[in-house]
Amino acid sequence: MTVNRTLARRYATAIYGLAVDRNRVDAVGADLSGIVDAFRADLAAQQFFVAPVVDRYTKERVLASVFEDRVGEIALHALLLLVRKHREVLLEAIVEEYRVLEMSGRGAEPLTIASARALSPREIEDVKGRIARLYGRTFDVRVVVDPTLFGGMRITMGDRVVDGTVAGRFEELARELQSAAAS
Repeated sequence: MTVNRTLARRYATAIYGLAVDRNRVDAVGADLSGIVDAFRADLAAQQFFVAPVVDRYTKERVLASVFEDRVGEIALHALLLLVRKHREVLLEAIVEEYRVLEMSGRGAEPLTIASARALSPREIEDVKGRIARLYGRTFDVRVVVDPTLFGGMRITMGDRVVDGTVAGRFEELARELQSAAAS
């Protein structure tokens, strides 16, 4: 199913604005992420949440009773609003867009480091520090372990990718050999 990113961004912007006004940006972000994590952890709950055949008033009552003591007012009302508007499928995209707004508000950008093995905290900080100095920016780092990379690491900053992996080198070599054979 395709999610309307523009609509998700509008909801996220409204939620973020309320969070800023109430000085609750981190708490609201954590609450929204917690709600998404709860649905990811329980397939039946997720199916209930997105099921169009479940009466929205029933859905609101159940969700309010489950989350009212676990999340703050802003996140709870956002969740219930999605139910009222039949836009439950937007929840994950809204949380993603909220994270982007939250990072931007702190002057940070997303940075993904993919490596064939788990990196130590020191290695992560070293890579993050070098890139921050090189680009003069602050980054929020997400680390991914991908054994198919064989070695090295792939760094993604927005739409820029720096591929220093063994797998990337093999792909590059294969392209060069293919190009040379075609000439």
